[in-house]
Amino acid sequence: MNKAVIPLSRRSALQMGGVVLLLGVRQLAHGATILAVRVWPSKDYTRLTIESDAEIKARQFFLADPPRLAIDIQGIDLIPALRELVAKVRSDDPNISGIRVGQNAPGVVRLVMDMKQAILPQVFTLKPVAAYQHRLVFDLYPAQVADPLEALIAERLAGKPEAMAPAAEPAPDHDPLGNLMAQQSGKAAPSAQAPAPGIAAAPKPPADSAAPMPRTVEARTDRLIIVALDPGHGGEDPGAIGPGGTREKDVVLQIALRLRDRINQQPNMRAYLTRDADFFVPLHIRVQKARRVQADLFISIHADAFFTDRPQGASVFALSERGASSSAARWIADKENSADLVGGINVKAKDAQVQKALLDMSTTAQISDSMKLGGAMLGEIGTVGRLHKPRVEQAGFAVLKAPDIPSVLVETAFISNPEEEAKLRSEGYQIQLADALMRGIARYFSRNPPLARNRAL
Repeated sequence: MNKAVIPLSRRSALQMGGVVLLLGVRQLAHGATILAVRVWPSKDYTRLTIESDAEIKARQFFLADPPRLAIDIQGIDLIPALRELVAKVRSDDPNISGIRVGQNAPGVVRLVMDMKQAILPQVFTLKPVAAYQHRLVFDLYPAQVADPLEALIAERLAGKPEAMAPAAEPAPDHDPLGNLMAQQSGKAAPSAQAPAPGIAAAPKPPADSAAPMPRTVEARTDRLIIVALDPGHGGEDPGAIGPGGTREKDVVLQIALRLRDRINQQPNMRAYLTRDADFFVPLHIRVQKARRVQADLFISIHADAFFTDRPQGASVFALSERGASSSAARWIADKENSADLVGGINVKAKDAQVQKALLDMSTTAQISDSMKLGGAMLGEIGTVGRLHKPRVEQAGFAVLKAPDIPSVLVETAFISNPEEEAKLRSEGYQIQLADALMRGIARYFSRNPPLARNRAL
């Protein structure tokens, strides 16, 4: 007896995002109904998922010359909608140049993906979770990966105009990063005073200009300072959804891109994003990326949600060694740690198992530095909006477990609150928030100068 088909609602389709092909619910073949096909291209990897109401399996064959991946999908027959996959591949996909599809045998459909370069494919299945039913996942990783740290250093040496453009002088009483540079050159400089949380900031101009950096101070730190920015969720994982349909993954990426621009305007700083587009990054890979570029800080950006629309305000979290500081912090950590289930990771991959073991080595010193960073950022965020809690909270966030990088998770607002959802969508608020986060970074470094390392330039 055939299983009942559960059609996707319009809301579910909007939450999925990406390049989506919704298929008819009557296209039944060998007990499996294909519900949707999604393609998520990025420079890190390209993901293709086939969602069905019953589990389907596949065998893959990689051919090197020219590079192409042949996949035999078992348990389905060729239907017209699958042929339309050819038109679903974007021309700017870094990995896939095209897809061919045909009936290879009764109950077996063969997909042939023509690749732009050699790839290391991972093919795996995911069981139903959240809004998804069964998924067959193809993750296509480039065989040759550029070194991200070398790219950041090369960008600095190239002296790109956007990184070296002159900026206006800041107000004299709010220049913590300038103080740091002056102190390192042996010049005296007054310490910046932290604004009291809850005091409203002066109105900001609508233009999205980065927080100014003084150019009159010639001294610099002895090396490139790297700040890893981690926009939460992405790709298959939309994160929280506001009552107006705003997806967390979209607004936190916008905020991270604005903060990146501010960091890159500093003469000896560069921002590194764990994702710069709409694709999924497993939690342990986010930390691994930050460690690979030897980041000095790790800032994960999110937009919280709750069962009701009443909670409001921003929060900052650090890792905890002894359990969560509150039941709310524990609940939020559990929710954020479930991102891998929704986004979908290959649990059989050896790399994932090894990396997760390494991330259990967080140190007391790292947590102490993270609390300092969190305090500096919380004080600045409180000048542009309401705070949910007046102190840095702690819980076992998987994404904060880099043993050697001060790491915080910023919940910018409650996207489940209609008023705060509207603020998160507002360009003006995003600009104010990015400015506040930049000032928090500067305040932290003014009190905790980065140590010299072998990568000095």
